[in-house]
Amino acid sequence: MEKISPLLANKNFLYATEFFSGMSIMAVELGAARLLAPYFSSSQIVWTIIIGTIMIALALGNVWGGRRADLDANPAKLYRRLIIAALWIGAIPVLGKYLILALAGVLIVAIDTNLLIWAAFLSCMAIFVLPLFLLGTVTPSLVKYATDNLEHNGRIVGNLNAFNTVGSIIGTFLPTFVTIPAAGTAVTFFIFSGVLLLIGIIYFVSVGARKIFCAAAVMIFILCGVVGSANSFAFWEKNLLYEGESIYNYLQVKETPDKIIFSTNVLFGVQSLKVKGGGLTGMYYDYALAAPLLTDGKKILILGMGTGTFAEQCRKYFPSAQITGVEIDEKITALAKKYFALPEEVAVATYDGRAFLQADENFYDVILVDAFQDISPPFQMSSTEFFSLVKNHLAPDGVMVVNMNMRASGAGNINEYLTDTIGKNFPAVKTVDARSATNRILFAAADEKILDSLRPRAENLSDENLSRLMIHIADTWTTPARGEKILTDDRAPVELLSMRALDNLIQQNLQRYKEIYRREGLDGVLKNF
Repeated sequence: MEKISPLLANKNFLYATEFFSGMSIMAVELGAARLLAPYFSSSQIVWTIIIGTIMIALALGNVWGGRRADLDANPAKLYRRLIIAALWIGAIPVLGKYLILALAGVLIVAIDTNLLIWAAFLSCMAIFVLPLFLLGTVTPSLVKYATDNLEHNGRIVGNLNAFNTVGSIIGTFLPTFVTIPAAGTAVTFFIFSGVLLLIGIIYFVSVGARKIFCAAAVMIFILCGVVGSANSFAFWEKNLLYEGESIYNYLQVKETPDKIIFSTNVLFGVQSLKVKGGGLTGMYYDYALAAPLLTDGKKILILGMGTGTFAEQCRKYFPSAQITGVEIDEKITALAKKYFALPEEVAVATYDGRAFLQADENFYDVILVDAFQDISPPFQMSSTEFFSLVKNHLAPDGVMVVNMNMRASGAGNINEYLTDTIGKNFPAVKTVDARSATNRILFAAADEKILDSLRPRAENLSDENLSRLMIHIADTWTTPARGEKILTDDRAPVELLSMRALDNLIQQNLQRYKEIYRREGLDGVLKNF
């Protein structure tokens, strides 16, 4: 048995171990959300997977750690486990993204439903279970080492739990408000990995043992730090202008020969774009231009400004419009000015869209609702209470336009819920699908006559491309059936509904490749990709 460290004599080092262990657990949990978000979204579903997986790992670690401590009360074994956990956490920025994509690639050909849910769950299990299991052994082990007699065991256990809780509080706030926005997810993993590694090394240095083990651990940690900090979430992209993180999002700006594209996700979705040379974008932003055309829109409000694609389109085709944008992430607004030439005269409020409306006293001719948390609209901006608030801020002849993002199929889909909810507040509703994207656009007004004026207005436009598109919208949009699927502030399962819709879209697009894989294997898929 190895010599017991004199550091443990007055229990302060045990309390420090508990403190930094609790801090690291919460930091890893928050880091897990940021690691998975660019690939699977940061929805409540993904958060549920992360929290559930980590709680299972910690519970199993508690049970196993307690039993091991009873069998062999040797602190060296605990601190060896801490070093192993630290090295695993330090390796996550190096290997995590590759493992996520590998698992997603296998699941694409292996399952037909709930692809994103299964991929997120298995990724979380593969990456985070082992280090959190090892950290789960800390508390029962420390209780064993710290308890000298039963007379003070309640106080000792209370102190350990208090140190763990205070560490967890710091581990919650520090990554969210400091390390992730300032230095990124990878560096956050390295910081808390380094803290755990240092605790373990201090113990072994104090007893003069495991010198080679500790030296090797330091070398591996440094290697992970060098390699991991140089890696990108979208490591296959070669033309990124910017990649970073804010308090709310993963952020990416990339350039193609004809466009600059902004995204908060590396696997799917374009949040904003700028067409070099101007003109129509070919995406849903162009369809939304029907709203200012219908109203001679002088005052336009954009809830979910992004980097300002719709604002730029409105300035081009309706130059007299007064445009106000609302964007909760001020870092996105900064990117809009740096990479997308968002002009200073376009006012942007850093606010939640609903909170802005509650504080705002203005009326608008057009309100665009285009706010998303990755794949789904925020629940508080999807309810009947919210759309009633939007209606109260529209001029009498105003038009609300909503990007419903995905064309969902099947009964009870996200589009049905949104349409029924909006229809409860607006007498006139039309929807149209964008030709070159998966977006469905909804227009709502207080009177059907407002929407019926689109075609004659479109025919009088001087810009031929815009005129053709507006005529196409007038000829193809439809009045959706209305039902009773109403979203409310109390019940708005938009994330689950959106996840299902996205899963269906992915499966539709992947069906061709699945057929090729079944006939020709992986080589056939690569040849036809």
